[in-house]
Amino acid sequence: MDVTLYTRAGCHLCDEVKQTLLHARAKAAFTLHEIDIDTDPALIARYNHEVPVVLINGKKAFKYHLNEADFLRVLNAR
Repeated sequence: MDVTLYTRAGCHLCDEVKQTLLHARAKAAFTLHEIDIDTDPALIARYNHEVPVVLINGKKAFKYHLNEADFLRVLNAR
């Protein structure tokens, strides 16, 4: 299972979501890819006002906030 976190520097919500994902890895197997949107103009155009954004297997699943229980439920359903 691939999980992508779109983030940017200085984003406190991004830091919170990342910590939730790192904690969730103890309960479920997934590969976490963290991508700074500010390194790619196309990502800035797409996600500038939405970070943090979490994709599961390439599909947007969460943005702004992430509850670990909800994440694990959605992850296990896919």
